[in-house]
Amino acid sequence: DAGVEGSNPFAPTTLHVVSTRFGCAQEVIIPDQSQRPAASSDDYAPSSAFGLPLYTQVLIAVICGTVIGVLAGQEPYLGGLRNEHLGRAGMFVILLLKTLAIPLIFFAVLDAFVSTILPLRQGTRLLVICLINVSVAMTIGLVIMNTWQPGLSWSRHVDELLNLASGSAPSGAPLAGGGTPLEEIASYIPRTMLQPFTSSNVIGVVILALVLGALLRRLRGPEEAPRHSVEPLVRAIERIYRWLVRVLWWIIRLVPFAVFGVLASIVGRVGLGVFSAVWIFLAAILVGLLFHAFVYYPVVAWLVGKKSPGIYIGKGADAIMTAVSCNSSLATVPVTLRCLDRMGVAPQSARLAACVGTNLNNDGVTLYEAMAALFLAQALGYELSMGHQLLIVVASIMAGIGVAGIPEAGLIVLPLVLSAAGLPNAVIAAAIPLIMTVDWILARVRSGVNVMSDMLVAILLHELEAKNPTGTQTVSQAECEQTKPGIVRE
Repeated sequence: DAGVEGSNPFAPTTLHVVSTRFGCAQEVIIPDQSQRPAASSDDYAPSSAFGLPLYTQVLIAVICGTVIGVLAGQEPYLGGLRNEHLGRAGMFVILLLKTLAIPLIFFAVLDAFVSTILPLRQGTRLLVICLINVSVAMTIGLVIMNTWQPGLSWSRHVDELLNLASGSAPSGAPLAGGGTPLEEIASYIPRTMLQPFTSSNVIGVVILALVLGALLRRLRGPEEAPRHSVEPLVRAIERIYRWLVRVLWWIIRLVPFAVFGVLASIVGRVGLGVFSAVWIFLAAILVGLLFHAFVYYPVVAWLVGKKSPGIYIGKGADAIMTAVSCNSSLATVPVTLRCLDRMGVAPQSARLAACVGTNLNNDGVTLYEAMAALFLAQALGYELSMGHQLLIVVASIMAGIGVAGIPEAGLIVLPLVLSAAGLPNAVIAAAIPLIMTVDWILARVRSGVNVMSDMLVAILLHELEAKNPTGTQTVSQAECEQTKPGIVRE
């Protein structure tokens, strides 16, 4: 979680970043310009049950659900209650997450557009670097999934594991559609303003939010210009977004119960063998994340940014380990800035990448979403054309734009990316609690990857600035601190 302390415009700026859920805190004091006070994240995030972080609650739910599944099986207990009933209740929580995801991403993108201040030339550099990084990440994911095809290991048991409901597509059913890749992607461009919301079309929702956000930013004008009729709408967007974040926290508190119910149901039907399949999923995602983080990033930092792997990884190790231990790259921002300073990166480039770039540097989340969707599609026996695979990639990238400030971003976006892959709702609702048995491991790796992405972008911006100075003042510390309350970025 992130909060900002200090409201005196003439006092030194204090950036106080706290991860209350994981017991991590860092602080850095940098004299700079005035700031707008922000509410504490504690005002928006409900306290954890029994003071336990979410991953601990999920682990307890996994253990309890497994025990109940083994002991009760498919037999009734407690007055006729069955594990099947627990599974249905757990799927309801996942469907709630999917329902909330679309409006949450829409208002997150709008809010980021109207609140982020970034010069054009520097913003263009940042955008190009982030797009190249995420494109390479997606290429790595596609190569791994198409050559290894780890999802096929689930194919013989997928109907048992996911218990497909009536009306769901059976294993081996091909995905609909068959045009060229561009035609399939173009089919997700919204035809009406409401169509993306009614069809859970994450690509259409983000496109619509980007267009409306650009329009609002244009109408609002420069920061120093007088604000008139647009300001009430901007304030309304901020309030709605914060309300949605609060509702999301309430639903997240139910996630351990969903994991408990679905695991009790699945283990009761097929036994403990379900976990052997889950570990294959874990291994596949880890291969993609670690290859991108420890092969691509160091090579680019060395060849383009003129920082050897020893400098990039060695002097950045504190930030990487802090992100992994805290499970939040946002809580790691002060450590990231300190590590970048040790590498000799200019403070302006470091702040631009680690603070403003947080809305774009989501390589870990986007790679995870795409690989998870392809894995499950393979498990169901779907014949994925290159067009559909590119569609999943685009959906992951689009969703990644809007999740920088959303708590448990991977969990909230995954249902939408799975929908873009053509997976039935029954499969999505049953698969996500199963995936969450190992997601607490993947979430920490994703946080480390995101921090390494922040550091690489800062190094590249620093190198570009040295060669072609922009001659303009970059992001200030006050802008760096414009963090939304109740927010944790993976």
